[in-house]
Amino acid sequence: MTKTIATDLCIIGAGSGGLSLAAVAAQLGVGTVLIERGRMGGDCLNYGCIPSKALIAAARAAHGARAAAVFGVDAEPKVDFARVHRHIHDVIAEIAPHDSVERFAALGVRVIAADAEFVGPREVAAGDVRVVAKRYVIATGSSPLVPSIPGLAESGYLTNESIFDLAALPVHLIVVGGGPIGVELGQAFRRLGAAVSIVEAGRVLPADEPEMAEQIVTALRCEGVDVLEGATVARVEGNVGSLRVTATGAGGARTLMGSHVLVAAGRRANLPRGLEAAGIAHDQTGIALDRALRTTNRRVFAIGDAAGGLKFTHFANYQAIGILQNVLLPFALPVKPRPIPWVTYVEPELAHVGLTEAAARGAGHAVNVLRWPFAENDRAKADRATAGHIKIVTDRRDRVLGVSILGAHAGELIVPWTMMIGARQRSHRLLRTVFPYPTYSEVSRRAAASALAPKLLNPATRRWVRFLLRFI
Repeated sequence: MTKTIATDLCIIGAGSGGLSLAAVAAQLGVGTVLIERGRMGGDCLNYGCIPSKALIAAARAAHGARAAAVFGVDAEPKVDFARVHRHIHDVIAEIAPHDSVERFAALGVRVIAADAEFVGPREVAAGDVRVVAKRYVIATGSSPLVPSIPGLAESGYLTNESIFDLAALPVHLIVVGGGPIGVELGQAFRRLGAAVSIVEAGRVLPADEPEMAEQIVTALRCEGVDVLEGATVARVEGNVGSLRVTATGAGGARTLMGSHVLVAAGRRANLPRGLEAAGIAHDQTGIALDRALRTTNRRVFAIGDAAGGLKFTHFANYQAIGILQNVLLPFALPVKPRPIPWVTYVEPELAHVGLTEAAARGAGHAVNVLRWPFAENDRAKADRATAGHIKIVTDRRDRVLGVSILGAHAGELIVPWTMMIGARQRSHRLLRTVFPYPTYSEVSRRAAASALAPKLLNPATRRWVRFLLRFI
């Protein structure tokens, strides 16, 4: 028999955004139902952020051993991929209790393991349960976008949802797509001993500063990764273990012989069934939303990948907290836009927030660009990690519009710049902070200081200083 549950809030999807909202809402006393058809924790815990970073950590350890000679340490790693596989899944298992049904049930959340379907404007069916809620939030995430390539489905392929199940190292991994997932996993598998080819239709890392993306391509090639830009996969033949991939581009056709194909060509939104029955407008890119993240059904909101826009765990979490007020109030308030940083976890690491130089010029800003190389940073010299630089894009008043950092610990170094862009601050305000020495953070200070150098170190300033010295 079908059971009906009346509640304050129904969340569809137990990924990062859905879990964040459910935890806070339940602790505030909001009656909360959480529906998840797959694994608790969603893509981030099971197929994305966590397993990929665990793999990258193992790959970095192997690469670090090979590169240790520069420090006077000779080592040659022996990679046991079965143990690498176990390490990845041990990390997932360590984090999983935080996202578990048991934890959320203890918080007061009713968790339903089923596929959700809207059966009306105010009702959702999930298994043998009907949920009638005052507010709904769609947090269903996204899935790998698999392009229509002749022979791909028949030959077999991997995505981020299946590659971490490999217990043996691929002999030759052919990656379709040169975005963050493609380059991260491509470099990691190469460092662990696999041959790797990356085929990208446009340019690698198209959302990032071109000059920095080019340096990433150079770094990949120096490590032995075969990178094909401006090339598309025309067809795939054979079977897993013995695959023949034909790539075509401006230079003509090229044949790649590989053992596995990884599809990393983008993401598509997962949308629950029955949106039409609920009066929710949508298309292939996601759900139509207003500034309050509300759908065309005023009782239903959407966050994360299903809402379109940036597909990052931290963005979904921000949206989850942002719409909490709309769950509690009888009216909806806009969720204020914030600068959202992103990081590509290759080596050297690449982080960005705000506008690129091209985007800033396209928006009509009179742009000034500040730079500082890691090669001029003392800590980077000591660590032999001098590749990369920081690039700061400011307007004519020195307000920070965007920052890109290519280099060691870039994901950590981007944080203060995210705050400064959000506060519309000028770059030189960073000089009021005392930085510990020697740290990588000094690249930010030195870049900011370079904006003042032309103003201070000029003939007029020198004359003024000489005038003041007369009174000493």
